Amino acid sequence: MRVGIGYDVHALVPGRRLVLGGVEVPFEKGLSGWSDADVLTHAVIDALLGAAALGDIGNHFPPGDPEYHDISSLVLLERVRDELAEQGWRVGNIDATIVAERPALGGFIYRMREQLGRALGIEAGRVSIKATTSERMGFVGREEGIAVWAVALLEEAETG
Repeated sequence: MRVGIGYDVHALVPGRRLVLGGVEVPFEKGLSGWSDADVLTHAVIDALLGAAALGDIGNHFPPGDPEYHDISSLVLLERVRDELAEQGWRVGNIDATIVAERPALGGFIYRMREQLGRALGIEAGRVSIKATTSERMGFVGREEGIAVWAVALLEEAETG
């Protein structure tokens, strides 16, 4: 087994959609980034790549590359899943914490779990997502951005 930790942060800006875990969340701001800026999925990708010692999301999907402009981060996650499988790994589970002052995310968490599970080829029950605030402290507390921490467990895939 291998464990990886991922962290990502994106600035909140007007005029963009807010996408977290492949789910569009209604809000007056969205996240700034080259892709869809799905900070949750990006942190999960980094946790998975870290567990497999395969670098980070920027190495695999460089910002500025036209192929990745406005791409769904779930597509990137599926590509990482396929690369992990080629390397002999399967995803055991994911645990992530979204840190955002607003919007309230409780009503969207299960759909995020389903979307990430689908992209990873695992059941939603192996994807844990929590949301918290930063008690109005720091850039998250000032509603300047959203941060996510993620942990991934990889297991050796069974060979037949």
